[in-house]
Amino acid sequence: MKRILIVDDAATVRLFHRQILEQAGYQVDEAVNGIEALEKALQGAFDLYVVDVNMPKLDGYGFLRELRAQALYQAPAIMISTEAAERDRALAYDAGANAYLTKPSRPATLLLNVKLLIGEEGA
Repeated sequence: MKRILIVDDAATVRLFHRQILEQAGYQVDEAVNGIEALEKALQGAFDLYVVDVNMPKLDGYGFLRELRAQALYQAPAIMISTEAAERDRALAYDAGANAYLTKPSRPATLLLNVKLLIGEEGA
């Protein structure tokens, strides 16, 4: 079963994404900021990260930069943010994101991106 880490400081957003992903058959873990996410990533590999931009302590950009600097399996990451400007999208890709979605994310769009990045059939 594929493991996905949701990184978002908003409990409602984590729950929304968790329900979509678990109903699709994924094993989901959560982190409330980039520091907690980095600790979890260092403890065990994930197949995908779903990352918010604006979080306390360590934001999504900082988390991805730190993650990409580690000598561990580099799973793809989807950055999801309320920031819709092209500059925000560019910053996400520069930090190491593989996809960028704006909130609120549509379940079908989220799942399509997850399947494409994990490399599953039927995407």
